[in-house]
Amino acid sequence: MGAEGAEVMVLGAIRNGNKSFSKIRKAANVDAEEMDKILESLEERGLIQVQEKKGWLGAKVEITTTEKGDRVVEERIREMEKNWGQMVTLYKSGNKEKLSEMMEDRRSIIPMMLLFGIIDMMMFSMMFSMMGAPMGDYVPADQMPADMDDVDPGADGGDTDGGGFDADVGF
Repeated sequence: MGAEGAEVMVLGAIRNGNKSFSKIRKAANVDAEEMDKILESLEERGLIQVQEKKGWLGAKVEITTTEKGDRVVEERIREMEKNWGQMVTLYKSGNKEKLSEMMEDRRSIIPMMLLFGIIDMMMFSMMFSMMGAPMGDYVPADQMPADMDDVDPGADGGDTDGGGFDADVGF
C-alpha cells in the first residue's frame, strides 16, 4: 500500500473512534515508525489534532480528526463506494475479465475498502469464486476479516462458478 493509502487508513481509523496511538496503529495495520511519520504529516496538513488530556493516571494523548480531515475521509469513501459499485456491476454482468482487471488496478485500495466497511464480504467472496482467484492475492492475510471463515460462496444453494445468479444476502 502506498504512503497515501496508509495515511487514509490512519485517518479513517482515527475518524472511526480510535484515539490512542496503539489503537490507531492496530486498526490501520501500520508499524510504529511509519505511524509516527503519518501522524506528523496529517497534523502538519491540519487533518488531525493532538490533544493532551489529564486523567487519573496522568496525562494521555488523544488524537482526533479535524473538519478538514473528515472531508478528506468522506471524499475517499465516496471514491471507494463508486469503485465497489463498478465491481459489483461487473460481477453481476458476468464479465470475469473486466472484473479481474479492475480488481488488479484497485488492489491497493481493497484493504481500505475493508477497513471502511464498503465491501459486502459475501459478494466479495463470490467475485473471487467467479474469477477463480484466491482472495489472498488481493488482501494480505493480516488484513483479512476474521469472519471470512464463515463465508461460503455457495451457501445460498446457487452455483459458485459465477453463472449469473444474484444473491442479496442483506448483511
